[in-house]
Formats: sequence, C-alpha cells, structure tokens
Amino acid sequence: MRQFITIASNAFMELIRQPVFLLLMTASAAFSIFLASIPYFGFGEDSKLVKDSVLAVMLLTGLLSSVLSASNSLAREIRAGTALAVLAKPVGRAQFVLAKYAGLAAALTVLTYVNLIAALLASRMGYDAYGGTDWIALGVFAGALVLSYGLGAFSNFFLRRPFVSDAVLAVVAMSTLAFVVINFIGKEGGLQPFGKDIDWRMFPASLLILFALWILASLALLCSTRLEMISTLVICSGVFLLGLISDFIYTKSGGTLEGGPAFANALYALLPNWQLLWLADSLEEGKSIPVKYVFTALAYVVAYVGAALAAALWLFEDRELS
Repeated sequence: MRQFITIASNAFMELIRQPVFLLLMTASAAFSIFLASIPYFGFGEDSKLVKDSVLAVMLLTGLLSSVLSASNSLAREIRAGTALAVLAKPVGRAQFVLAKYAGLAAALTVLTYVNLIAALLASRMGYDAYGGTDWIALGVFAGALVLSYGLGAFSNFFLRRPFVSDAVLAVVAMSTLAFVVINFIGKEGGLQPFGKDIDWRMFPASLLILFALWILASLALLCSTRLEMISTLVICSGVFLLGLISDFIYTKSGGTLEGGPAFANALYALLPNWQLLWLADSLEEGKSIPVKYVFTALAYVVAYVGAALAAALWLFEDRELS
C-alpha cells in the first residue's frame, strides 16, 4: 500500500506541475465567469444558456486534460524509461497502472473542483435582458486568479519552489476564498445570506461530469499503454463523439427497449453513454437531479472504469519497456 500511495501522489504532483494543467484550469474557470458576464438576449432562457455553456466548458476541458495528463503520466514515462526504473523495484505492473490512474483521477478532481466553483458563481451571475453584469463577483474572482499567480511567483522567487504546482494549489485556495466572500456580498454591494442566488443543482450536475471525466481518464490511460499522445487524443475524441450518439447507434443497429442483436448490445456496452451523465436539462425551472440517480451513475462509472483498467492491465502486462 505504501508503494501505491507513493506512486499515486508522485503522479498527482507531476501532473499539476505541468504548465498546460495550470493553463487549462485558469482558462476554463475564467472563461466560465466570462460567459456569465455577457448579455445573451435569450428570451428568458439566458440563465439556462449560461449553465449549459459552463458545463460544456467543464466537460471539454476535462477531455483535453485527461488525454494530456494520461499521456504525460504513462506514455512519456514508458518512452523515457522511468517506468522501467520503477518496475525494477518491488512494484507490480498492476499496482503501477492503478496508482497512475489514482493520481490522474485526483488531478482531474482538482480541475473539476475549480470549475465547479466557477460554475456555481456563473449560476449566480447570469442575467436576463433586465439585469446587468455582476461586477463585484467578476472583480473578486478575477483578482483571486491574479493573486494566485502572484503567490506562485512569490514562492518560486523567494522560496525556490516550483511555480506551476504552487500556482495550482494557490488557485484552488484563492478561488475557494473568493467563492465564500462573493456569496456574502450581494450584487448591489450589501451583505446577504450565504449562497443567495446560487443554483446548487450545479453541484450534482458537475459531479456527474466528473464521473464522465473519470471514464475518459481510464480510456486515455488504456490507450497510453500502447500509443502516444496524438493517437490517444484521436481515439478518445472519437469515443467521446460516438458516446454522445450511442442511443442512436444502438437503435440503428436493431436495438429496442426489449433488447437487440448481440452485436448491437456489445457495441452499446462498449461505448460510454455520456447522455446518462449530462443532465443539463434537469437545470430547468422546477426540475432537480435525484441523489439516487447520482449513486446509480457512480455504480455505472465504477463498472466501466473497472473494465477499462482491466483492459489497460492486460495490454501493459506484456508491454516491452526497455
């Protein structure tokens, strides 16, 4: 267990030290806030448009981050010989791959957490034709991101610590602090009860997107056992697009509610059904996401990730590392 925790924590720290991870985290959060600060003239659906857009940003950012992180975590180590050096010690291949996935999943969770904060703030900041930009929330959150980079630069210059990882941790801490401060301040500048105007349904919706990212991470890790980054990105993007229309593919393959041909059933089981984890329609007025559904989705994710990691272990078991 000690070796597993060490490999997983090292994989996590290695991933958050990647400049692209910091860039994706801050860019996606800042863009989400930006989407809530512009007028849409959506005929009363402005807030819904903001929420859908923010969730889409969260999902696409996670797709790109999962592929890049998986390639950096496994494929690059295989190519550089680091994986061979680790496996030369009393560490099994299964333990190595599972620990890499644990570190990758933890990094994606941190990324989604920051995007969740931005999504919750965006649900407060969205306005219709009779409203206006929430300058207080926009200024506080933007200032928190700038301050995070300043703290990373300070620790790098004076303490000789890595800039990127410290900046990532600073973004997590400062965005949390900004979220707390903003929720005690109304749009007009006065004090208000905590969480007023926040659509807390964004939390389960974002949690389901995190589940989707865990599936994407397992598929990216599976591809990284044999392929390089570009090939992994192409395959994961293809699976992502096909998973969006998996119900349509199943129907066209002869599947029905009562069942279908063996080929259609196998294909439907292999393709992750992203529609099960994309519940933006439940954010309409008067709707909600049941807690039971979240746990059901978690069971689906655990089963799919388990199958993908089993395939990754099978491919990695006889992979030549020298």
